[in-house]
Amino acid sequence: MRRRALLGTAVLVVLVALAALAAFLTRDSRSSTKPLDRAASSAAPLPPSATVETTPPPHGVNSALPVPPDTYDPVVFGKAAAVALWSYDTRVYSQPELVSALHRWLTTEARYADAASVDALVPSPVLWGRMADNAQFATATASEGHLPTSFTQALQADPGAITTAYVYAVTVTGRQSIAWTGSPRGGAEARAVTLAVQCRPDQPCALIGVLPNVAP
Repeated sequence: MRRRALLGTAVLVVLVALAALAAFLTRDSRSSTKPLDRAASSAAPLPPSATVETTPPPHGVNSALPVPPDTYDPVVFGKAAAVALWSYDTRVYSQPELVSALHRWLTTEARYADAASVDALVPSPVLWGRMADNAQFATATASEGHLPTSFTQALQADPGAITTAYVYAVTVTGRQSIAWTGSPRGGAEARAVTLAVQCRPDQPCALIGVLPNVAP
């Protein structure tokens, strides 16, 4: 819990305490899905886009588990990460296997990685067991992703701040569908999340963690 609580602070430090970023981290804006202002986004120094490639899972790892894409685009990576976080399948892998797979999405820079914020989105082992009894699984789609408006405005005010650790805030909206034994059609609901994504110019993007509030 302490690691998760410190995530917002860590991002602020990474971005040299940009005031606008601090504002959106401390307010609850879960219901907002305001599109990114294209004029503002043009001021953010994004890494060059690249074709997304999925790295094969390590030897011995279940191929059904989520694998991070090979991309230098924070929005593309953020959308893929959101889908991974919203998806699970108790029929084909265990809860520890999913947690381990999601940890492979995290940056290797330990001082920035917030595994606790990722783990918080995975069902607990006890709940997982109950879900597995009913063969429950979830699929997800990401319909839209963008850099929050307040984030791009902060970068306009201090463009060089991003070069400290190349951490981007990315808000993703989408949909999660859940099904289980006896209810193959299950149910679906809208989802939204703001992620901290690291995209250094010389290496593919990686996940920092999940921010406590959704930023427009």
